[in-house]
Amino acid sequence: MYRLSIALFFLFAFIISCQQEDNVIPSKTKNKYFDKAMLLLENGNMDSSFLYFEKAKEQFLLAKDDFNVAKCLIHMGVNLYEVGDYFGAQETSLEAAKYLDPKIAEQRSLLCHVYNNIANATDDLKHYNQAIPYYHLAIQYSTIKANTLTYKNNLTVCLRNAKYYTESIKLSKEILSKVAKGTTEYAKFLNNLAKTQWLANNTYNPVPLFQQALTIRVNEKDLWGQNSSYASLAKYYEKKSADSSIYYLNKQYNVAKAIGSADDQLNALRGLIKSNALYSQRYLSTYLALNDSIQQARAAAKNQFALIRYEVEKNKTENLRLEKENAEKQNRLIRQRVITGASIFLLVLVAGGGTLWYKRRKQRLELEAENKVKETQLHLSKKVHDVVANDIYHVMTEVEYRDDLDREGLLDKLEIIYNQSRDISHNVDQRPTDEVPYNEQISTLLKPYSSNYRRISIAGNDAEQWDDVSKRIKEEIKHVLQELMVNMKKHSGAEQVVVRFEKSGQQLKIFYKDNGVGLPTESAQGKGVANTVSRIENLGGEIIFASEPGKGLSITANIPLI
Repeated sequence: MYRLSIALFFLFAFIISCQQEDNVIPSKTKNKYFDKAMLLLENGNMDSSFLYFEKAKEQFLLAKDDFNVAKCLIHMGVNLYEVGDYFGAQETSLEAAKYLDPKIAEQRSLLCHVYNNIANATDDLKHYNQAIPYYHLAIQYSTIKANTLTYKNNLTVCLRNAKYYTESIKLSKEILSKVAKGTTEYAKFLNNLAKTQWLANNTYNPVPLFQQALTIRVNEKDLWGQNSSYASLAKYYEKKSADSSIYYLNKQYNVAKAIGSADDQLNALRGLIKSNALYSQRYLSTYLALNDSIQQARAAAKNQFALIRYEVEKNKTENLRLEKENAEKQNRLIRQRVITGASIFLLVLVAGGGTLWYKRRKQRLELEAENKVKETQLHLSKKVHDVVANDIYHVMTEVEYRDDLDREGLLDKLEIIYNQSRDISHNVDQRPTDEVPYNEQISTLLKPYSSNYRRISIAGNDAEQWDDVSKRIKEEIKHVLQELMVNMKKHSGAEQVVVRFEKSGQQLKIFYKDNGVGLPTESAQGKGVANTVSRIENLGGEIIFASEPGKGLSITANIPLI
């Protein structure tokens, strides 16, 4: 009874304090549901206000406005306490505490309301020792003197319920010393002190203090306070004077009806029914009807609040499910877009890479074909020069300097040249017509360049000299010698020419020397000389030219036989 009256008083005090705070700390978010909830609460429509506080809370959560989320939860916690849902009040108030930071002054001022409501609910659940720390927290965070005194008075009641009488009496006296005498607050704390002293010592007479408190309350027209005084006096006289107890119970019943306190009416009726059979018959039906009405109303309120919370949570869960589904759809869409984009990118990359590869391959094949054509042309050009031109020149030389011209031999040679040129035109390798020893081939190649005024000397041209020399080297040496002879005849004017072959280990050396005019600079890059150098280098060898104009020409060629 007393606790509910205090809770109602505190609820309206909290509303006023919140309104004052709203004037100082403007809300970050305009919330029509919160304004509606406050209006309903002031008009006494607690269940409707609970619904709108819940809706307001959800909007504040979306706006990340923790301060106003906490305010909604505090109001909801007080509402739950008022309808007797003490567990719900504890849970909701504890949730409110999570949104408040004690380091911030305006949020710290709300924590006292949170912890006081938790303590009240815990106390009414008869968990006194658990409620005491929460009362201390409410006192710690309180910044308004009147609220602090209320929390301390609540703590004295809890200490008394826990049978810590000494601590309760000490705290009650401390509170009284800070309150002006003759006020309703003084009467409340005085009545509480007297009741605790009587419970601590059953020989103690609390009536003088009870009467003093009652007088103040009557003078101040404090009906809630009078209700509390009549209840205290009735309880004291319950076993001492039945008439006095009945008198104060009747007083309490009438005042409780006047203030609309159903719980206090029930307490008064319960006391009257227990006092004697007459009152039992008179008030039993009233008591039962009222009790049923209260229980039904509270059950309905609890169910209503539970239904409201269930619907809100259901909607929240549904919203979260929809949000999750939307997020998953969005993620799937993003993944599909990424996959599609990546596929297109890869397709473009492959197509572009394929096109580039095809173009480069085509260019490479065209270049290879072009180089092959050039190589074939070069090869044919060298063959024409080395085989046809040099052989024709050799025949011309023989015709020019030989007196005993062998017409049959000359025709044979021309036929060979004809066949060679025909083979070249068909791009086939030249095939030797007979197997003449190589040293004789060398002699036959060099001797025609001798004349009446030019002597050709050959040294080291023994048959065994050429036994382990490969066919390729032999063929190239013939072309090199023919180039040297042609160049000598055309340009040197030499009278003495020496060609010497020497084999040392795996090296074949060819020495050439003449006494002609030497190798002019402008002729150094001629086609014949270039072909000679190219052939020796292709065999892995080296060729050295030593020449001074007017002093002749010396050539040394080193060819590896491996």
